[in-house]
Amino acid sequence: MKESSPIISVIISTYNRQDYVVTGLRCLANQTLQKDKYEVVIVDNHCTDNTAALVKEFLQQNPSLPFRYVYEEQKGVSFGRDRGIHESAGEILVYLDDDAEAEPDLLENYLSFFTQHPDAAAAGGRILPKYSEKPKPKWMSSWLNGFIAHVDLGGDTRIFKGRMKYPIGCNMAYRKKYLQQIGGFNTLLTFRGDDKYIYLAVKEINPGIYYVPSALVRHNIPGRRLQFSYLKTLYLKTGNEEKLRVRLKDGGGAVIVKFFEFLFKFGVSVAIWFWYALTGRELQGRYVFYSQWFTLKGFMMKEVFVR
Repeated sequence: MKESSPIISVIISTYNRQDYVVTGLRCLANQTLQKDKYEVVIVDNHCTDNTAALVKEFLQQNPSLPFRYVYEEQKGVSFGRDRGIHESAGEILVYLDDDAEAEPDLLENYLSFFTQHPDAAAAGGRILPKYSEKPKPKWMSSWLNGFIAHVDLGGDTRIFKGRMKYPIGCNMAYRKKYLQQIGGFNTLLTFRGDDKYIYLAVKEINPGIYYVPSALVRHNIPGRRLQFSYLKTLYLKTGNEEKLRVRLKDGGGAVIVKFFEFLFKFGVSVAIWFWYALTGRELQGRYVFYSQWFTLKGFMMKEVFVR
């Protein structure tokens, strides 16, 4: 690489996030890492609100920042994230959501991790929810953390395995060479399954994918994301896209296996609902049930359309 090239490229695929995107950019402008060591690529994923205008205004007001704006016409977060691979100059790609607020030392901690772990392929950081419009709802429980991208697996750096799942697209970092080696993101997965897809694909090449708690972002949870209608669509699409991911990777037989896995989880959710009701937390138990019922239903549907 050229000496002047950044080491880290932060990639933000944004879609209609006018209320939060500039705050996220300010957080990245105030990183403790030296500006010559990173860049920020904002990928406009066919926004229809005021997001693009706000981003361009921010860049015009801060011309010295190593930030760039690009437009991706194909809708779907995987298209935006994949475009970031081709636009980036860094050897480490950090993916953040467009409503995430990075702690000032986020990039410095990612760089420190990859420097100390030269054989690591990727990393996923800690993600704490920020209920920006309404307080944390009474129905929220740890069973639903994955659906709001809440990742807090303790204070130790360690390899993702077992129940730890995988790095979430809201805050994850990959060495660019591995994403190039697997052919980038699967753009058939346009909603949520792309981060799981690349995790499993890269893991087959190099299982050194770590949880890094010092790489912290706070994820804005607006009021609309707490509405039942939004949650229902989220669960339906999650199940539907997981079916697609499994079919593309392993074929129809694997889809049947996954169906019974989801059916088992649904049964567990019924038991959790019953137990929570007995302990005075019926509302929390009911929402756990909703999550698994609609995920299972989405898995059985032919298609679930989002945006």
